[in-house]
Amino acid sequence: MTREGLTVLEHELRRLKSEERPAVIKAIAEAREHGDLSENAEYHAARERQSFIEGRIAELEDVTSRAEAIDTSEMSGDTVRFGAHVLVADTDTDEETEYRIVGAMEADLELGKISVTSPLARALIGKTIGDVVEVATPGGGKSYEICKVLWKN
Repeated sequence: MTREGLTVLEHELRRLKSEERPAVIKAIAEAREHGDLSENAEYHAARERQSFIEGRIAELEDVTSRAEAIDTSEMSGDTVRFGAHVLVADTDTDEETEYRIVGAMEADLELGKISVTSPLARALIGKTIGDVVEVATPGGGKSYEICKVLWKN
């Protein structure tokens, strides 16, 4: 994953451990004080939230302990690689879109970050400016031309 992506995950892990976990423990204790736990919706909601938080903490600890952060700040060139920002144009509509190729845990299509394992990223990797790639999509095949390869953070 990118160095920035790892930093975001580490920040989320710290927040979950230092803020969310203590808050949910307090909420469970307060809900217990209300009496009968079998019909206590606050208690069950707090326990469900605790389960989610503990699961996310375990997942983030696993990912961050095994992650290999790649610093893309000194990368350059016209070949698409992990960490690159790629400006592509749909060959049918000429609509241009910029994507950044990142690790699976940091992918967020709304932010233009696509997973290195996605069909589009796999098609783009190793290609250069001017190349046209074919990508199979649920709506049928799409063609994209690589307009620019940018290296920025």
